[in-house]
Amino acid sequence: MDYMVVFITASKEEEAVKIAKTLVEEKLAGCVNIIKDIRSIYSWQDKIEDEQEVLMIVKTRSDLFEELEKTVKSLHSYTVPEIIGLKIKKGSESYLNWLSEVTK
Repeated sequence: MDYMVVFITASKEEEAVKIAKTLVEEKLAGCVNIIKDIRSIYSWQDKIEDEQEVLMIVKTRSDLFEELEKTVKSLHSYTVPEIIGLKIKKGSESYLNWLSEVTK
C-alpha cells in the first residue's frame, strides 16, 4: 500500500479545523496537523500577494487522494486551493499500519 502527505493551505484556522475534522471523520485521512501563522507570498491575478495562512499536513493513503481532493474543494473558500500530495517513501511500519487501519 502507498501513503501520502498532503499539504493544504487555508485562510483561517476555523476553516482548516472544519476541513481537517471532515477528512478524519470520513476516513480520508488518519491525521491532520494544523500549523498556524504561516506567511505565504504568491502570485494571484497578476498581483503579488503576501498573506497569513494556516497549513494543514494530512497523512493518508495514495488511493484516497482523488476523493480527498474533491472533499477539500467542496469545503474550501479558495477558488484554487493548494492541495499538493507527496508520496511517503519510508515511514515507521507501526505508524503506516495504523494509517491503514483508520482510513477507508
